[in-house]
Amino acid sequence: MRKKIALAAALVAWPVLGFAQEKPAPAQASSGQTQAAAPREDRVKALEEQLRALADQVAQLQNDLKAMREAQAAAPAEAVAAPAAPAPAVMAVAPQATVAAQLGGAQQNAKLLNPDISMIGDFIGTMGRNTVQPSRALELHESEVGLQAIIDPYARADVFISFGEEGVNVEEGYVTFTSLPAELRLRVGKMRAEFGKVNTIHNHALAYIDRPLATNNLVGGEDGIDDAGMSLTRILPAPKNWFLEGTAQVFRGDSADVFQSSRRQDVSVVGHVRAYKDLGESTNLDLGISYARGHNDQEAALLKTSGIVGHNQFLTNLYGADATLRWKPLRRAIYKSFLWRTELFWSVRDQLSAPTGGFFETQHAIGMYSSAEYRVNRRWTVGGRFDRSGHAANAALTDNGFSAILTYWPSEFSQIRGQYRFGRLANPASAGLSDANELLFQFLFVMGAHGAHPF
Repeated sequence: MRKKIALAAALVAWPVLGFAQEKPAPAQASSGQTQAAAPREDRVKALEEQLRALADQVAQLQNDLKAMREAQAAAPAEAVAAPAAPAPAVMAVAPQATVAAQLGGAQQNAKLLNPDISMIGDFIGTMGRNTVQPSRALELHESEVGLQAIIDPYARADVFISFGEEGVNVEEGYVTFTSLPAELRLRVGKMRAEFGKVNTIHNHALAYIDRPLATNNLVGGEDGIDDAGMSLTRILPAPKNWFLEGTAQVFRGDSADVFQSSRRQDVSVVGHVRAYKDLGESTNLDLGISYARGHNDQEAALLKTSGIVGHNQFLTNLYGADATLRWKPLRRAIYKSFLWRTELFWSVRDQLSAPTGGFFETQHAIGMYSSAEYRVNRRWTVGGRFDRSGHAANAALTDNGFSAILTYWPSEFSQIRGQYRFGRLANPASAGLSDANELLFQFLFVMGAHGAHPF
């Protein structure tokens, strides 16, 4: 408003100065002067009319400014009151716009304190024949609610709560401290262990509906190695053009049927080393080795039946190696991509030859899978997976399987997937083999802002 008044004053002063500069110079009277007198008088009258109009505008602006100041002083910050006296339309809009902007900014600032909230639904159906590992015909397999937020410049929190037909479970809930000395990153809470690749991935982020046989038989199945504990990660020195990262984790020691602690000191440990390299603009290679160690359910069973622990501690040692090759052209990433991944597991499990007693033995079981997926275009992806795995408690039993997967993406917030699964599965009860032919389908949908999963 002050700028408008200054501009108006300058406009008022300019004609006056111009008129002063245009005073005629003394000259002899002539017929030309008489003829020019009439146009000069008309010009003077026009300038006087402009001066009066500008003076009226300045007065109006001063009145408007005074009315605005009185309205802002009288009205409270949280409400907009109508002015007592009629005011121009411009004056009625300006205070409302100012207060609305202030309230909008307050709402935006308050939103910064709330976490990002998301919900993912996972509906699965199965048809066909499987007598060894049957599953339900239809089920809302999982509804995952995610709460994610940056706490402060030094930490962030992630909580994932899984709602299933059989109950509620905290799948993961941890805080990550990102600015520790020596370039360390600390994570505390309940989390999936950094053992291989598939163990770290949530169900809805998998490239297939089920988990590989090796994961089910040796690494705890759907839940995997998922426990309360602490994780320490650091980037390690590496050769040129390589990224190297090391992770050390300590857990309570309870992870599905892989680890089970019976005493406070029966913690489990996990170690993982990851190496990553860009092979080109569109291709990269990801390698990893993993190790996990903990007490298994044999020790807890012996404590329950006899009340004592034998001379030998019943431990399970897991070794893993993984490799991932990605091809994703930068300019056409949403249209074309390829991913190949394979993992190898070796389980060394101490146990008794019989569930309630017997001699001490160690089972050595090996499992692996290899999968590939290719994005045909923006909507369709095709893939396949081969599985082979022994059983942790009985390495003589071996399962084999193959899957073909077709995925359709209506948008980035939903997907429809079909999977044909064939398996030649070992039956622990009869020690024989049984063929399984199944067709699985899946519907996934996402609501809200869901953070990215591990790369």
